[in-house]
Amino acid sequence: MRTIEKKSLKVGKYVNNNHVDTVIRTYKQERWVNNSKHIGKEDSMSSWYSVEELEEFLDTVKMNGGDGIRFYFGAYPTDFALKPEYAGRQTIVLVATRSKEVDNKTVNKDLYTNTEGTPQILAYNLGALCPPICPPPGGGGPNGKNKSFDIGMAIVDNADKGLTLV
Repeated sequence: MRTIEKKSLKVGKYVNNNHVDTVIRTYKQERWVNNSKHIGKEDSMSSWYSVEELEEFLDTVKMNGGDGIRFYFGAYPTDFALKPEYAGRQTIVLVATRSKEVDNKTVNKDLYTNTEGTPQILAYNLGALCPPICPPPGGGGPNGKNKSFDIGMAIVDNADKGLTLV
């Protein structure tokens, strides 16, 4: 009998408050401010999905032979009619992947399914963007306080326009 050992596909790890604060603060200072200026309104900082819908997506990925998810950064077109409040803002698109060995390396290929005879990418999008859809004050965070805007708080120097707290 031959035994095939399956490689672990894990690449990430749990991180602490300091790590989260640092990467979000860096993003705000180096990307978000310029993105917001470019689109003429506050760009989104996050995209929220319920555990229920993520579990459903994961189940669908597994049922179709997938073993991972790639998170693509994206932006809605300025004329996005489906949700006009999202127009121009950045988003995250979840795309199912399947690992494959190529030249002794593991590569993760986007996963397509057959939908009515046409290949269709297995993907998920349109989460609750913040902004414009942000949690109300007082919910979540340590001790019941909403900390969603405290994370990664940054002071940005806008030259002759002064300082901005983001």
